[in-house]
Parts: sequence; C-alpha cells; structure tokens
Amino acid sequence: MVKRKRFSLMPVIALATLSLMVSLPMLSSMRLYAAGTQRYTTITVHPGDTLWGIAAAHTVPSVSMQEMIDQISQVNHLRASMLQPGEHLRIPI
Repeated sequence: MVKRKRFSLMPVIALATLSLMVSLPMLSSMRLYAAGTQRYTTITVHPGDTLWGIAAAHTVPSVSMQEMIDQISQVNHLRASMLQPGEHLRIPI
C-alpha cells in the first residue's frame, strides 16, 4: 500500500503572511493628495471684448498670458476666440 502525501496549506499561509508583512507597511506609508480647489470669477463679455484682453486683465504674475488664454478656453469650452456680447465666462483666479 502506497501512502499518499497530504497537501498542506502551511506553505501557502506562510507565503501570504510574509507578503502581507512586506506590503502593508509600504501601503500605509503612501499619502494621497487631493487636487487644489480652483476658484473662479464670472465676467460678462461686452462689445469689443477679446479673449486676449480679458486674459490680460486677469492674468496673475505666476501664469503666462498664453496659459491664461488656454485656461479660460478650457474652462468655458471655447473652440474659437470669438466671443459674443452678453456671454458669461468663468475666469480662474
């Protein structure tokens, strides 16, 4: 009669425990950062206003004029630089 070796879960349990001991400290030391809240002001477009002029009036020193135009276009879903009088635009501040 041949004696069959029983399958033991002990190596599997030991490997899982070792994996947890290694990975848990790494996972707990990770930090999650939320994106900063962007603030906006709303303006109304007047006859003769241009995207360039609006951007120039609201550009902060840390942002280039082109970046401000891009941000205004993106936030307001503008496909062209043509603005309509009476249109409301959100301007990042």
